[in-house]
Amino acid sequence: MKVEPVKAEDEAMLDALTTEASSTTDGPEIDQLSVAGLVATMSERDATVATSVRSALPSIAAAATAAAARMREGGRLIYVGAGTSGRLGVLDASEVPPTFGLDGVVVGVIAGGPAALFSAAEGVEDDEGAGAADLAALDVGPLDTVVGIASSGRTPYALGALAYAAEHGALTVGVACNLGTPLARVADHGIEVPVGPEILAGSTRLGAGTATKMVLNMISTATMVQLGRTYGSLMVDMRANNAKLRHRAIRMVTEATGADEATVLRALDEADWHTKLAIATILTGLSPAEASQALELAGGRLRTVIEERG
Repeated sequence: MKVEPVKAEDEAMLDALTTEASSTTDGPEIDQLSVAGLVATMSERDATVATSVRSALPSIAAAATAAAARMREGGRLIYVGAGTSGRLGVLDASEVPPTFGLDGVVVGVIAGGPAALFSAAEGVEDDEGAGAADLAALDVGPLDTVVGIASSGRTPYALGALAYAAEHGALTVGVACNLGTPLARVADHGIEVPVGPEILAGSTRLGAGTATKMVLNMISTATMVQLGRTYGSLMVDMRANNAKLRHRAIRMVTEATGADEATVLRALDEADWHTKLAIATILTGLSPAEASQALELAGGRLRTVIEERG
């Protein structure tokens, strides 16, 4: 592959990115530290990430609110990014089905395709057209929310994806770890988390990666809560498809209802181990079929069914 020279304007942009800067300390450089000193320094650095994320909470909340409104109408939440950013999007998306019981609603797209999850595909991140093409393959439309993720806030692949999404009426969100970024500027909702220089200059899998995971956790969890996929702090749409998760389902139904073990096990069995449905039948006295219909009418919100029927 031919490597193009870095343009002067691009070099100046890179120089301005705090995520590319070298961290300055009064002590020794990291390669002069003991292992204990190195991990302590990294821990101290990571402790600042939560503060950086906190500064972006209003933007995160606004994006999650807007995304949930579209998802209620059948839209999807689509993460798109290159390298570490793309991997984090795929990771968050892959946790939604087992945690919240929804397939195909939260989607992760990484530059270079699934192979890039295991092997670096760095060159693709410079291709705006690839970002647009990957979203075209998903038939992105007006009900969808597309979250472009790039620590630098200027990755062409992510920018191309957001441009395509905007052209097709989708809601756009840009997640970056610098300030004043093109990604946040072109998005309907720009989320910028200024994490500052990495302890290993330019290695954005570190502080920026941690910040990005925190933001994506908030977006996916906040949208799922709004969609009624939880009850209190319980993930009642969890799929109880192994021994550990069945024990968890029993604990959740017991905690939510206060019922005895025999009642809980009978309700779970009749509900085909759907935790939410089992809770609904115990607290309302409805049959599984009746409770299922009530949940559907309530948009899946268990609390609404309990308050109306309990």
